Amino acid sequence: MKIDWKRKLSSRKFWIALTGFIAPLLIMLGIPESQVAQVVALIMSGSVLIAYILAEGYIDAKAIDCDFEDLED
Repeated sequence: MKIDWKRKLSSRKFWIALTGFIAPLLIMLGIPESQVAQVVALIMSGSVLIAYILAEGYIDAKAIDCDFEDLED
């Protein structure tokens, strides 16, 4: 079974799950809460950026497909 990484990386559920795993792990390791908050903020902002890039790529690919279909008619 092949993992669809493009879909996983654009999933909000994936990023929330990742954050939900990492934050308690960092707290358990004794990392100060202010640093944990910074790591969580970095993960969430990175996830927004990745989702945006993938979504725009998908939209651009669909626009190209539509242009080619118009040319065929």
